[in-house]
Amino acid sequence: MSAKWRIGIILLPVLVLVQCQVKELDWWEKTVFYQIYPRSFKDSDGDGIGDLNGITDSLEYLKELGVGATWLSPIFKSPMYDFGYDISDFYAIQEEYGTMEDFERLLQKAKELDIKIVLDFVPNHGSNESVWFEEALKGHEKYYNYFVWEDGVEDENGKLNPPNNWVSVFRKSAWEYRKEVGKYYLHQFVIGQPDLNYRNPEVVEEMKNVIRFWLDKGIAGFRVDAIAHLFEVDKTLFGGKYPDEPLAQNREIDPDNYDYLDHIYTKDHEETFEMVYQWRDVLDEYKAKDGFTRVMMTEAYSSPQITMKYFGDGVRAGAQMPFNFVLISEVSGSSTAAELKYALDKFLTFKPVDKLANWVAGNHDNNRVASRYSVELVDGLNMIVMLLPGIAVTYMGEEIGMVDGYVSWEDTVDPSGCNTDDPINYWTVSRDPERTPFQWNSEKNAGFSTGDKTWLPVAEGYETLNVEIQKSTSRSHLNVYKQLTRLRNEPVFRYGRFESVALNPDIFAFKRWHDGEIYVTVINLKNRDHTIDLTYFEHVVGHLEVVLTDIRSKKVPGDLLEASQAEIVAHESLVLKVVHTLR
Repeated sequence: MSAKWRIGIILLPVLVLVQCQVKELDWWEKTVFYQIYPRSFKDSDGDGIGDLNGITDSLEYLKELGVGATWLSPIFKSPMYDFGYDISDFYAIQEEYGTMEDFERLLQKAKELDIKIVLDFVPNHGSNESVWFEEALKGHEKYYNYFVWEDGVEDENGKLNPPNNWVSVFRKSAWEYRKEVGKYYLHQFVIGQPDLNYRNPEVVEEMKNVIRFWLDKGIAGFRVDAIAHLFEVDKTLFGGKYPDEPLAQNREIDPDNYDYLDHIYTKDHEETFEMVYQWRDVLDEYKAKDGFTRVMMTEAYSSPQITMKYFGDGVRAGAQMPFNFVLISEVSGSSTAAELKYALDKFLTFKPVDKLANWVAGNHDNNRVASRYSVELVDGLNMIVMLLPGIAVTYMGEEIGMVDGYVSWEDTVDPSGCNTDDPINYWTVSRDPERTPFQWNSEKNAGFSTGDKTWLPVAEGYETLNVEIQKSTSRSHLNVYKQLTRLRNEPVFRYGRFESVALNPDIFAFKRWHDGEIYVTVINLKNRDHTIDLTYFEHVVGHLEVVLTDIRSKKVPGDLLEASQAEIVAHESLVLKVVHTLR
């Protein structure tokens, strides 16, 4: 028996006897959030568009997955310039998706299954087809002041131009002229999405009423869209005129591109955090009534220093979940193990010690995990999202390894792609590929719809990549996912400590330990075999039992690996448990 193995045996009683004090976790701290893009999830009436009844009829699927909460992308009344993110009535359901009665039926069934419903809150902008905007154009002072207006600038030829150089996230000027009032309105996104004026107290109260309306319906909280854009600089600081934004240091050549400018006057302003704290106060009003926590998740692709401010300021509480996008924006399939570790450590390093991290690998705005990393790393990424300390968020389809669909220029509907006016390169910015219909089975339209045409084409290969086939296949992404949702309920993953390492450029590994139990997850990011020494981790010695593998691994649960020389083949992902007795 080696000295190293003797040390492992000597230490075992110490490990077993250590009892950690842990606090009881709230519902949102231990659940899995599953994002549904309603337009693409399940069509119940054959019109080719997903709807609320389709979601209601599919809730048992979420329960089978081990999901406890679902966040729905916008379902509110909208002319659909940006597919629901341009809201014309914050208090009504979009007819394509159903009725308020349908939504209430969804809430009731979700309650029966103990699944929480979280809605998208889109506070930055409304719609140019809303009653508010229409009244503003008629000169109604109250609603005119709901929006951000500015005078144009005449050039030497007398031509009227936008007030300044601000650029929309979706390209081109962020200003649009309306002759009815003789001014330009600000739209940081598509032309049909006029920005709301949060320097107006009436807007602030209106949006709090929107929050209260849906909380009264029984939802469990909100995901807050595009929060970083909520406030523009106070123009009174610049003589009453909004200033030009400076050029970005590493700017794109195209001045119409959003990245051409450094957005110091239109993004990440301090007033934004104060507004988040006020919204949290509204959510906490409801918790004070019934003891049930309403959750807030904020979307901001910002630096970690800025992102952490959404948690609160040490006195005021903010969002429970400022989204952590490092797995989307900072690493990909080309990244090394060291780069992955660096990205993951960042959020854990910056977050307040008493707050939870959260892990998000995909969403409706970014290429799917299987396409952005590789199909071989689907299970490995799900292991990271599920087994790291904190909250797990899954975008629909990640549990079966869905890939981006091909959407031709003729079929492209996303304004991000359409606004390029480029039938060759539109696909580089279009979000349609990650929004193609969910793949339920190998029947017509992947079981998504009985209609003859779907709003976006179904991705190729759905005949073999779908829920039905993976349910009946023992080694499938779906079954790995279900095992992960069960595994994360173990105390070691709910309460355990965490350590990670890049063992070489290809191998990323992390350890979770609690109350005498030790697990090690190993992910090989590249197409190379390795023999690795996992005794780098303290108390990881002797034999490691295979608990879970990716679908391509030839190892099976119950197999034993030697900690000091574990063989990990190309693209293999494993969850291992330390065994303290020889076999």
